[in-house]
Amino acid sequence: MVLALLAGCDGQQGSMVLHPVGGAAGGSVSAGGAVSPGGSGGIQAAAGDNVLDVVVDSGPQNIGYINGLFATATICEPGTNNCQTIDHLLVDTGSVGVRVLESLVTLSLPEAKNDSGQALAECAPFVDGTAWGPLKTADFQLAGEKAAGLTIHLIGEQSYAVPTGCTGTPINDLSTLAANGILGVGLSLKDCGAACAMSAQSFLNPGTYYACSSPRGGCAVAAVPTNQQLSHPVASFPVDNNGVIIRLPSIAASGAASVPGQMVFGIGTATNNRLGSAVVVALDVNQFASTTFPVGGTSYASIIDSGSNGLYFLDGATTNLPQCTGGLRGLYCPSATTSLSATLAAASGGNPRVDFSVANPARLSATACAFSDIAGPMPGYRTDLGIPAFDWGLPFFFGRDVYIAIEGQGTSAGDGPYIAF
Repeated sequence: MVLALLAGCDGQQGSMVLHPVGGAAGGSVSAGGAVSPGGSGGIQAAAGDNVLDVVVDSGPQNIGYINGLFATATICEPGTNNCQTIDHLLVDTGSVGVRVLESLVTLSLPEAKNDSGQALAECAPFVDGTAWGPLKTADFQLAGEKAAGLTIHLIGEQSYAVPTGCTGTPINDLSTLAANGILGVGLSLKDCGAACAMSAQSFLNPGTYYACSSPRGGCAVAAVPTNQQLSHPVASFPVDNNGVIIRLPSIAASGAASVPGQMVFGIGTATNNRLGSAVVVALDVNQFASTTFPVGGTSYASIIDSGSNGLYFLDGATTNLPQCTGGLRGLYCPSATTSLSATLAAASGGNPRVDFSVANPARLSATACAFSDIAGPMPGYRTDLGIPAFDWGLPFFFGRDVYIAIEGQGTSAGDGPYIAF
C-alpha cells in the first residue's frame, strides 16, 4: 500500500518498500539497556559452509534500491551439475520461499505439479503488489548448504498469463520488483499453510495457488497441500536448518554507499551460530511482537522485516512527525533528525529499549544506498483489529545480530518460531 521513492544511490529509479501480506518476522534486542539503531560497531565475521555473504547496495543493474539487503544463490536442474547463479535476491524475513524472475532463468527446470498432474503457479500477495508465475523444482544452494528438490516460484508471465483472479499491482519484472527475486527467510515453514490446502471453493482459501492447464487463460485457484507449497529454503537443508542469523554492521548517520554483511544458517548448531546473550522476543499466535511506544506508553503489534526499507510506524497524528510530499510521500520528513525510543516485549521479561532516529530523507546523501534513519507511517495499521502498527524494517538490522528461528524447528532456546537479537 506504500511505495516510497527516493532519489539517490546513483541509480535509475527509487527503492520499493516490500511488505508481505500477512507475513511476520521477529526480532530481539541485546540484554540490558538501550540499543541504538546502528548498534555499537562492526560485526565480527564468521566463517564456514553455513555463512553466506550479503550486501546492502544499489540493487541489480544499479537500479537505485535504497536499503535493500541482497544475497546470491545457485539454482540447478535437479540432480545435475547444470546450474546458474542468481545475484541480488532481496533477503526478506517477512516472507517465506525462493522467488526468482522467470526472465533470468536459463535452466530447464521441471514443473511442480499437483496430484492430478496439473502444473502449479502462484499469485503471491505483497502490500506493494502481486507476484505471479509458475512453480518449478530445483536444487537450491546458499554458500555451502543445499536444499535438493526445492519448489521455487518463478516470477513472470512467460509460462502462464496472469489470471483475472490474481489482482493487485503486478510486480513481475525487474522494473517493478527492483530485484532479481526474493529470498524469503521468515518465521514460517510454508508461505501459506493450511488455508491454501482448503477447497478452492472455500472462502477461507486466499486464492494464492493456481493449477494450470494451458498457457493462456488456463489457470484456476486450487487447493494445494502444505507439502506442495513453497517452503522455507533453510528448513530444507540437511544441517543448520532451524533458523538464520542476519548480521550487519552499524553505519554512520549520513549513510553508506554499500554495506557488507553475513547470513549465518542455523541457531546453536555450530560454534559460529550460538545464541549467546541475545534476548528472545515474545511473539503472539500471529507471530507479531509487541512494541511499546514511547517508552512506558502504548503497546502495539509489530513485525521485524528486513524486506521493508524503512522503519514504518503509526501515523503522523500519533507520532507528531510531519509526512513528506511529492516523490517522498509515504515517509516522515521532520525538520531536524528526531531521536525516539521504544521497548520490545521479551519472552522472559526485562523488555529492552530500542533507541532510533528519524531523519529528513530529502537531506540525506544522494550517493548512499544504506540509511539507518529512514522512517514513515505504517500503512493500514488498525489497533482494534490487531493489524501491526510497527514495522521494524532494515534500519533495525544495522549493528545487530538478528536471529530468526523457524516454526517447529528445535533450537537451544526452544522451538521456533521466535526472534532474538
